[in-house]
Amino acid sequence: MELKKAGINSKLVHAGEKVECLGSAVQPIFQTSTFQFENAEHGARCFSGESDGYIYTRLSNPTIKDLEKAVAAVENGFDGIATSSGMGAINTVYLAYLGSGDHMISTDAVYGPSRGIMESLYPKLGIESSYIDTTDIQKVKDAIMPNTKLIYIETPANPTISITDIKAVAEIGKEAGIPVCVDNTFCSPYLQRPLDLGADIVLHSMTKFINGHADIVAGMIVTKTGEEYKKIRAIMTNLGCNMDPTQAFMTRRGLKTLGIRIERAQQNAIKIAEFLENHPAVAWVKYPGLKSHPQYELAKVQMDGPGAMMSFGLKGGFEAGKKMMDHVKLALLAVSLGGIETLIQHPASMTHSKLSKDSKEAAGITDELVRLSVGIEEVQDIIADLDQAMK
Repeated sequence: MELKKAGINSKLVHAGEKVECLGSAVQPIFQTSTFQFENAEHGARCFSGESDGYIYTRLSNPTIKDLEKAVAAVENGFDGIATSSGMGAINTVYLAYLGSGDHMISTDAVYGPSRGIMESLYPKLGIESSYIDTTDIQKVKDAIMPNTKLIYIETPANPTISITDIKAVAEIGKEAGIPVCVDNTFCSPYLQRPLDLGADIVLHSMTKFINGHADIVAGMIVTKTGEEYKKIRAIMTNLGCNMDPTQAFMTRRGLKTLGIRIERAQQNAIKIAEFLENHPAVAWVKYPGLKSHPQYELAKVQMDGPGAMMSFGLKGGFEAGKKMMDHVKLALLAVSLGGIETLIQHPASMTHSKLSKDSKEAAGITDELVRLSVGIEEVQDIIADLDQAMK
């Protein structure tokens, strides 16, 4: 069977760009900084782009390329650009499309550092940004200015689990001639493929679901076209935020089990969301698998499953949130998400504490909000832990 037509789990296991090496079943780690040329003419062809030969690991490496091709295959994209971290991927995209005098539109409830660096560093470069509720398509249209050069959305949003209509935003971007980038970290390509819905660029913090074992920091950008790929890759190589070969090897290994890990965590998450929705200490739950979610119907169309991320509000507010964090025993009190272990955190006192009170409230990041990344442990053990911590 042609791999391009294969199912996603087959792609997760087999996609990539393999280098034949003694019949190795997996791509070896090419732990080298530089590559030897056959002769001067070969070196010249490599530098001119006439040959696909490798030159220097900052530019490309067989182990890294295998991962890039694999993620691009499951995202149905042209090619991938691996970076040393999720923030490396985000800043590479920012710098590829934004310059002095330009403007960006983004989701208000977005990964904290994605917004934090845009509001603290990029104004020094003469770049403006507007953070809006991108679930309201009219607000996206209204936010466009003559100097808008990028629409950057995250869906589901971090940490509110709000869902933006990717197809609708992509259509707006196309009409206005503005590229649309989607942070697909919360879903991974197993549950959502933004390029198929019209987006131009998709990125991931592969630290999360794609790697899935809380032992690697990594990022990935996948483009729809070769033109976008060349533009972004040139920025990445000049920034020097390339991935390390061993880092790529471990991330590729994690990618192979993405499907079975998400299926297991998602089964747990559905039961946990139902438990929380009926708990006396809980004011509300935001989970795409619950009919109470404001974008429940959109999630069913746009995503292949509700995923393993949720947020919920404690009736006791800020202090209740902090107190719960101090009393979980099985769940790990830690930032990040998407691993095999259940992680819990309180954004108001942790990841989003640096945002102003007005910015947090406008984005729906309230004092009582708790974010939960559900792992693959026995679901009754996770539920028992949350219950005792809330008591």
